[in-house]
Amino acid sequence: MNSTLSVAILSGKGGVGKTNISLNMAYGLYQHGFKPLLMDCDMGLANLDVLLGITPEANLQDTLLGKAALTDVLYHLEPNGFDVLPAASGVPELNDLKPELRDILIDKLEPMLASYDYIFMDLGAGISENVQTFAAMAAMRIVIITPEPTSLTDGYALIKVLNNRFGMKDFMILVNEATSNKEAQGTFNRLKTACSHFLHIEPVFLGYVHRDSKLPEAVCHQKPLLTYAPNCQASRDISGLAEKLQKLRLTMVDWLASRTILQRHT
Repeated sequence: MNSTLSVAILSGKGGVGKTNISLNMAYGLYQHGFKPLLMDCDMGLANLDVLLGITPEANLQDTLLGKAALTDVLYHLEPNGFDVLPAASGVPELNDLKPELRDILIDKLEPMLASYDYIFMDLGAGISENVQTFAAMAAMRIVIITPEPTSLTDGYALIKVLNNRFGMKDFMILVNEATSNKEAQGTFNRLKTACSHFLHIEPVFLGYVHRDSKLPEAVCHQKPLLTYAPNCQASRDISGLAEKLQKLRLTMVDWLASRTILQRHT
C-alpha cells in the first residue's frame, strides 16, 4: 500500500525561502527516521546544488533526454535515506515542460518514488507552465509567503491561477521570515480573507518560520540550517513543521493508497 506523500513547495514571488524551507523540512524528517527525496523542480534555473555545495554528475535533463538512468542522477546527500534529484541550470528549453515530457518524467519517476516516505518538489517562483504542472502533480501544496505585501499579492495570484485552471482548493500556507506569531497570523489572515472572498476557498495555516540571522550564514557555508545551527529559532520552527507533516501524513494514509504518487493533469 502506497503511503508516499508528494509535497509541492511553491510561491508567487521569488526570494521567499522556498528552497531553504524544502531542504530543511526534508532534513528534519530525515532526522526523525523518514526517507525523503528532494526534487529540484526549478527546471532550467536550478540552485539546490549551489545551496548544498554539491556537483552532481548528471541531472533531470539527462534523464529526460535518455542520456542517464534516473538512478545515476540521484545524489545521496545522506546515507540510508536522504536523496536529492538535481535539475539543470541555464537550459531554457526546460522552462516550459510539455505534456509529453511531463508524462515521460512521471513514467520514469513513479516506480522509484514508492521507496520514499516524502517527495519534496522545490518549484520555481511565479505562475509559469512548469510551476503549474508540478503543483498539479503533488498530493499537497505548500505556498510560502512572507509579510511583504508583494509576496501576499503574488501568492494570491498563484492560488487563483491553480484554482481557475485545475479547480484546486487545498492549499497549505507557510509564513516565512516572520518576526512574531502575531505578524505571521496577520499575514496569513490577509491572504485567507482574499481567498475566501474572491475564490471561495479556505487555505490552511501550516505555521511559520522566524526571521533568523543564522539562515544566511548557513547559505554562505552551503549547509542545511538544521545541521549548521540546529538550536536556532528558525531550526526549531522548521523541526516543528516537519512534525506537523508527519501527523498530516498519518491522517492521509488511506487516501494516499488510492492514488498514484504523482498525478497527470491536462
